[in-house]
Amino acid sequence: MTRQAPAAKIRLVLVDDHPVVREGLRTLFSEESDIELVGEGRNAEEAVRLASSRKPDVLLLDLMMPGGDSIEGIRRIRALRPAPQVVVLTSFGDESRVRAALEAGALGYLLKDVLRDDLVRAIRSAALGQPTLDPTAQKHLLNRVRKAQERSPIDGLTPRELSILERIGRGWNNRAIAEGLGLTHGTVKGHVSRILEKLAVEDRTQAALLAVREGVVPSNESSRT
Repeated sequence: MTRQAPAAKIRLVLVDDHPVVREGLRTLFSEESDIELVGEGRNAEEAVRLASSRKPDVLLLDLMMPGGDSIEGIRRIRALRPAPQVVVLTSFGDESRVRAALEAGALGYLLKDVLRDDLVRAIRSAALGQPTLDPTAQKHLLNRVRKAQERSPIDGLTPRELSILERIGRGWNNRAIAEGLGLTHGTVKGHVSRILEKLAVEDRTQAALLAVREGVVPSNESSRT
């Protein structure tokens, strides 16, 4: 019976500005027979250089390091051919960093309190092109998708109605709106009625509050006449 050749090892580059972190991860990965650490770096510039010269399958990258922007580093790494997969390992799980890293091309996003087995599993998954996200990162992404799917109540307004709502939010009465837009008082009154109906609010005060909440009028400019 012909024996199947063992699969090639996953070539891994590790980039973190803390020597103690690199030492710990180096020890961890040395105990995994299918992972080979082929390079270490301390900042985003070194990450790009190592990604180009060592041609790893996966690059494990800290997000907050001196000496260069890690987000831009991810973009440059993913633009290489061939491009390694990037897994972020960081202490920061806020939405803005998660979004920026994933939009730049990172396949994985993990926090540094990740369990050993989960980290190793993430490296193996990344080598297969499969994403791994920390639960915090998953929550941020789900919230972002949910917000994107929720229609704003102002989406159904026409450009004219939106301009009138803006003035309602600034505290203008119907006569002032009519003069400002060159409309008759009756026309503005009709528009206001339709706006209240579309927004499902009972009066101008509620419409004005909604205009501020939806960003039609900055909160510091509301209720001005």
